[in-house]
Amino acid sequence: MSSWNEYSTENKDRFLEELLGLLRIPSVSADSKYKEDVARCAEAVKEHLLKAGCDTAEVCPTAGHPIVYGEKIVDAKLPTVLVYGHYDVQPADPLELWHSGPFEPVIKDGKIYARGACDDKGQMFMHIKALETMVKTGNVPCNVKVMIEGEEEVGSVNLGKFLQDNKERLKADIVLVSDTSMISMEHPSIESGLRGLSYMEVEVTGPNRDLHSGVYGGAVANPATILCKLIASMHDENNHITVPGFYNKVQELSAAERKAINDAPFDLDEYKKDLQVGDVWGEKDYTTLERTGIRPTLEVNGIWGGYTGEGAKTVLPSKAYAKISMRLVPHQVSDEISGLFAKHFESIAPASVKVKVTAHHGGEPVVTPTDSPAYQAAAKAIKTTFGKDPIPTRGGGSIPIIALFERTLGLKTVLLGFGLDNDNIHSPNEKYDVANYFKGIETIPYFHKYFAESFGGNGMGI
Repeated sequence: MSSWNEYSTENKDRFLEELLGLLRIPSVSADSKYKEDVARCAEAVKEHLLKAGCDTAEVCPTAGHPIVYGEKIVDAKLPTVLVYGHYDVQPADPLELWHSGPFEPVIKDGKIYARGACDDKGQMFMHIKALETMVKTGNVPCNVKVMIEGEEEVGSVNLGKFLQDNKERLKADIVLVSDTSMISMEHPSIESGLRGLSYMEVEVTGPNRDLHSGVYGGAVANPATILCKLIASMHDENNHITVPGFYNKVQELSAAERKAINDAPFDLDEYKKDLQVGDVWGEKDYTTLERTGIRPTLEVNGIWGGYTGEGAKTVLPSKAYAKISMRLVPHQVSDEISGLFAKHFESIAPASVKVKVTAHHGGEPVVTPTDSPAYQAAAKAIKTTFGKDPIPTRGGGSIPIIALFERTLGLKTVLLGFGLDNDNIHSPNEKYDVANYFKGIETIPYFHKYFAESFGGNGMGI
């Protein structure tokens, strides 16, 4: 609608500056020293919702970090969209690799550099500005409910209880999330599925204390060496995961479905160049797009033990640790996979060490049917603003709460993401293109319009 475009254009500078202000708040949910900053960010999100035109908005306490909830109810006869996002961010470490301060946002070459720029403050904030645009122009096609949490980066541990306790308040027809990416601005896409997650930590203990590596080396098992051997055994010569039963429930796609995935624009040479790697790696007989979208994985996210400081210390460590994540595909179940991993890891450990396996958090894989009214509304919105049909893709990441929405609220989710794979989320120098931010603000109102029309309405609200 021209009025939407005119309003967002007139307020472009303010929309950008308000996002930068939000990015300056170090809302790191994983580190307790940022607890007050997380709370401050929640209050800021609430104020932005009220200024955008929500009838009500509040900061809802949980056993951990708070959830911000707001709503704009136009007409009970209209469909309701529940917007989900998160205002918490990953830790910024290692700080020395950032080109600028992680919480001192800068715009360079049309890109916003800051922790949370893409994941998920920039994408979440698009919805608040899109809501403001619809309210201030007097054209809100749907009822809009907004739920922004502060614990997504630590597993959304308190969201389940909040959903259960607020089922009535959260009643809606669809969940709309922008916490994913698209192929490019030239090739817009919509993720129709996400992988699940099983996140584990392992601890290997050898002797009862650190030992002198000369006096005891070669006679006592080194936990760091044993840990490396155990981890290396998790893949065979074809990079197939060796945990017994791991693939029992994996959904195999048809040749036609695999072809559709590989029809998406992808330049392997450019991919390797961007990552500065000589070659790709992964499960034999699958392409890179398949390995990152439709196949399960097992990856080491961190490994440590012994002396890692400056200089040398000839020590045989008492303990060694690793954090391991497994990405899951339909119809794998995170608890089952966690159990299989723990049983296998414990069974292959030699008697010279003791092992402890701890499951941290997990989530289930999800798929959104591309023929659903909500997906079609998103596709039509993309075509309206980009001028071309979006390509359906499968996302390699995980948003565990998507399955929770379906299980607790009975709602499917549309993943209308505007990030890019090279936005460095969870890494130093995270970025978000200014153009993508404003394209999201432009596109989201059209989703509401076309979704309302799919219910037989005319897409016009107040």
